[in-house]
Amino acid sequence: MSSTIRTESGISIPGLRSHLLDTEKSGDHNQGRLRYLAGGTGAPLVLLHTVRTQAEHFRHLIPLVRDRYTVYALDLPGMGYSQIVPGASYEEPAMRAAVKNLITRLDLRDVTLLGESMGAVLALTTAADLPDRVRSVLAINPYDYSGGIKRSSLLARFIITGVLAPGIGSVLAGVEPKPVMRAVLRGGLVDKTALQEDYLDELLKVGRRPGYPSVARSVYASLPSFIAARARYADINAPVHLIYGEKDWSRTSDRQANKQLIPAAQFTQMPNTGHFIALEKPAALANLLR
Repeated sequence: MSSTIRTESGISIPGLRSHLLDTEKSGDHNQGRLRYLAGGTGAPLVLLHTVRTQAEHFRHLIPLVRDRYTVYALDLPGMGYSQIVPGASYEEPAMRAAVKNLITRLDLRDVTLLGESMGAVLALTTAADLPDRVRSVLAINPYDYSGGIKRSSLLARFIITGVLAPGIGSVLAGVEPKPVMRAVLRGGLVDKTALQEDYLDELLKVGRRPGYPSVARSVYASLPSFIAARARYADINAPVHLIYGEKDWSRTSDRQANKQLIPAAQFTQMPNTGHFIALEKPAALANLLR
């Protein structure tokens, strides 16, 4: 069962409360407690964030849709303020199990899944696994291709390559100077002002949690499992809307490959937008949800 807690985040979203979902004894994956934000009214909308972020990634989208949906914004395992479990897996099947835990343990039905980046892959694969519970999927810039954030800039390529390197990688994962973090995240934006300082400070605070560098390193190392998860796309029965930023890191070939795997999906390319559409154009996403 879930229990209300006092959120540790420095960013508040009016109308939402922070909860914990205890999953320690559920399923084959030891994920510990998952933190999520919930509030609003209407059918359930589950929001799944990007690599190296958390539920507050949707801080500007949620106020635009909470009068139409009951929103559940999840901190994926080990991220945000979800529990860090030593030795836990961050492969796609384990992350998907966390999303399914949220939906099934709260007995959510008629669910709309909206995910961005890594969260988009999880939204798609969860829909394949829970056809009786998922009504529709909005998959924003799915992070299911080789390279990913390394395509953002030379700096991002250097940082991620270093974090994944044997030995020194565990040290580099714990070093996040604010100017470097800002530059890497801005590489996913056309409008650089969309990365606000209080959100950047929140991400850096979370990055100082004991054990978080190991989580970040494991998440980056798990990318091949997200590419492999594309095999599940063909099993999706719910309506799917694929949404890409014009300047997203994915290439035309990556986008066309997903259109072929989900031929019935709607397809939208947002002009002058990068990887983090929830930060750049939350109103456009809210319109799609309507």
